[in-house]
Amino acid sequence: MSRRPARAEHSQGTGGAAVGDRVLTLPNLISFVRLLGVPLFLYLFLVLEADVAAIVVLAIGGTTDWVDGWIARRLGQVSRLGELLDPFADRLYILATLLAFTAREVVPWQFTAALLARELLLVGSLAVLRRHGYGPPPVHYVGKTATFLLLAAFPILLVATASESAATAVGAIGWGLAWWGLVLYWVAGAMYVVQAARLVRSVRAGGARA
Repeated sequence: MSRRPARAEHSQGTGGAAVGDRVLTLPNLISFVRLLGVPLFLYLFLVLEADVAAIVVLAIGGTTDWVDGWIARRLGQVSRLGELLDPFADRLYILATLLAFTAREVVPWQFTAALLARELLLVGSLAVLRRHGYGPPPVHYVGKTATFLLLAAFPILLVATASESAATAVGAIGWGLAWWGLVLYWVAGAMYVVQAARLVRSVRAGGARA
């Protein structure tokens, strides 16, 4: 993590690839398309109640989570915009799906509240970092794993509610993934908070010595 004015090259979380300023790249295009899938899912799920189509959109959005990052590293197209778009798309998918699922009682409000509380914790940490001139921390593999589990769990939970014959078995798989995802989501959040706290302490210590 570096101060934004310094515009240092990030390598953590990008496989050592140099981070550029390009906007029109294939990975960024994939991220934009993933973002468009969010309102499409909400329209299908909440307005039309076309659950099968909504499952397809969710599955595509979840399974392509890793594609943009992989292509960026493979083609040497890692960009600062991509570093922001990828986690933003993941977070938007998770939050939009949770709120929609809560509205139709696919998941209980307590599960949604637990994930939203983690997001508020992270927002507070980011606000502290920005006040000291730092941008968001690099995405950690624990956070990526948690995101993958949650994005995999959501379409499975939706299948469980749509199919009475498979509800028990499929629901068990979906909730297993969802609870593991929730736990790792909080673990990743705690790691970000500790990282931010250490950084702020080091900045204050440096200011005191000066």
